[in-house]
Amino acid sequence: MAPLLLIWFGFGLTTMTFVIVYTVIFPVVFNTALGVRSIAPELVRAALSLGASRIAVLREVILPGALPNIMTGLRNGLGYGWRALIAAEIIVGTSGIGFMMFDARRAGSAVEIVIGMIVLGLLWYVVDAWILAPIERATGQRWGLIARS
Repeated sequence: MAPLLLIWFGFGLTTMTFVIVYTVIFPVVFNTALGVRSIAPELVRAALSLGASRIAVLREVILPGALPNIMTGLRNGLGYGWRALIAAEIIVGTSGIGFMMFDARRAGSAVEIVIGMIVLGLLWYVVDAWILAPIERATGQRWGLIARS
């Protein structure tokens, strides 16, 4: 798709944004749909029979039940988006770590490439291990999908 995007949007931020959104949206949407489908229909019927409105069912039954899957989709989507960001920086970017690494490749500077790889790995580790994984774990524990240790 990269050649088509370059023709449609040119070399710029719009192309990078489109690539990132395109890679993030599918894991989030599919996991959200999976989470909604995994909710027992009895729970929805029970809430409706107890007098809950459709909005209350959505807010109190469906959203909390789908939240673990939504968080998993966000975590996966952000991982894909991170890789897409680096690829977009390499292809169409004029700045960023991906661009720096690609520019260093043309200049033959292996040190800059290795430093870029280390920085990218550390940044993703911080985001994943310190932010996304604890949220996903807490969500799973809250809704009984993961046993507390």
